[in-house]
Amino acid sequence: MPTTLPVRNLDEANRLAQAIVNTIPEPFLVLDADLRVLEASRSFYEIFKVAPAQTQGCLLYALGDGQWDSPRLRELLETILPERVAMDAFEVDHDFPGLGHRVMLLNARKVLYDESDTMTILLAFRDVTERRAIEAEKEALLKRSEDLRRQNEVLLQEMKHRVANSLQIIASILLLKARAVASDETRFHLRDAHQRVMSVAAVQQHLDMTDGIDQIEVATYLTKLCAGLGSSMVSDSQPVVITVTSDKGMIPSAKAVSLGLIATELVINALKYAFPVHRDKASIQVGYTIDDGRWALIVSDNGVGKAIDKAVKIEGGLGTTIVAALATQLDAKVSTVSDSTGYSVTVGQAIEPVVLRPAA
Repeated sequence: MPTTLPVRNLDEANRLAQAIVNTIPEPFLVLDADLRVLEASRSFYEIFKVAPAQTQGCLLYALGDGQWDSPRLRELLETILPERVAMDAFEVDHDFPGLGHRVMLLNARKVLYDESDTMTILLAFRDVTERRAIEAEKEALLKRSEDLRRQNEVLLQEMKHRVANSLQIIASILLLKARAVASDETRFHLRDAHQRVMSVAAVQQHLDMTDGIDQIEVATYLTKLCAGLGSSMVSDSQPVVITVTSDKGMIPSAKAVSLGLIATELVINALKYAFPVHRDKASIQVGYTIDDGRWALIVSDNGVGKAIDKAVKIEGGLGTTIVAALATQLDAKVSTVSDSTGYSVTVGQAIEPVVLRPAA
């Protein structure tokens, strides 16, 4: 059976209602239909620092220094609330006497009685000053972060343009010097240096296309990189097909820089030395594999292989030194296979060297 409160008369009911109101920790008012204060909670008196004599029987709009006398609040309480049951989250931003600047949310509920035409309004106040301050601080931090991000993007783009321009200037100077010198050996070294600078520029150009994305899709990256090398370095006198095959995967941009430079060096090395005489169906295969977290970059050609001078191609060249240094940065190993069918270099974590050959 439902239980009933032991209320015997109206006075006891009023005392019970007042006790309930006083236990509410947030400020609370009971208003009549004319918006005069019938009762106020103890927390209302304590927080707004007013006495019962200054509150009970007074119009809501006359309380304090008139902080509740808002045209919008009047409209809500006098026009909208009589037609509806509730009003939620009406915000009042005010400097309260003795309290300072506070932001309050007002929630109102209309109470109707079965045996009477009278109406009372329950009005609760919730202090959201600290929450609004935190929200404002968060918004300001986000704005500052966004401003810093935009500034960094501008600086990064400016740096990229300057680096690209500097590389182009250096490459042009090296090429001009190579054309001007009489020594074949000096000309060879200057052109070799020119190609190294252009390889760095090619890697930077392809990374710039990612717009600062930290993770790069390796297949697309290597394909674009090798396509650029082919278009700039493959001559009509010796056509060479450069083919890229790669497992799907993403790599950090920092790793992509080293992989791109390694691939560029190995492709340049193959283009320079693998085909000293014209060869039909000359090809260079570039592959990237991922197996159980272990990766490998393979560059194979179907050139002369061991027929070429090892001291130039395999052990003593500048490209080999660069590849070895970059592999060390990646904690990878370099292995080679060279025979009459071609030459292959594997850089990575594969145990055995891999040879890629074009499909028949």
